[in-house]
Amino acid sequence: MSTQLRGTATQLADQLWRRHTVYRDREGGVVIRGEHVQRWISLAPSGRTDEILLRAGRILDGGTTAPARSETFVPLHAGTAELATACRRLLAETAADAAPPRPTEPGPTGRPEKRKRSGRKERRTSLASWTILVCVAGVVALYVYSAAATGAL
Repeated sequence: MSTQLRGTATQLADQLWRRHTVYRDREGGVVIRGEHVQRWISLAPSGRTDEILLRAGRILDGGTTAPARSETFVPLHAGTAELATACRRLLAETAADAAPPRPTEPGPTGRPEKRKRSGRKERRTSLASWTILVCVAGVVALYVYSAAATGAL
């Protein structure tokens, strides 16, 4: 299967990028590197017959590869055009994940303001949390009161 993957990867690389490097990885798969686009694609056996695992990721500034951003399974008997379509979709997902952040607007001081993290809410204690805290404090106060009244303290 390794020989078949190598041939498929070479044809696929020629269809995707003009400049590329094709090499075997440690797990027996084949990697296509496109240095000029800072992306890589991996073709590896999936463990099932007649199916390969396609993965795509970024190449970092130092030349090392980042972990895969997206992956999919494709039938091995699929044509090069179908594989190229799947690879382009994975590469588009990878590019969308790696889009540079938008520049911030200058604040009143003339310097860019810090951006808030979009996926995170500000931490605030909700009404339910305050209610639980008051109840726990009440139970502790009641215990101390009853222990003092019975002379257990």
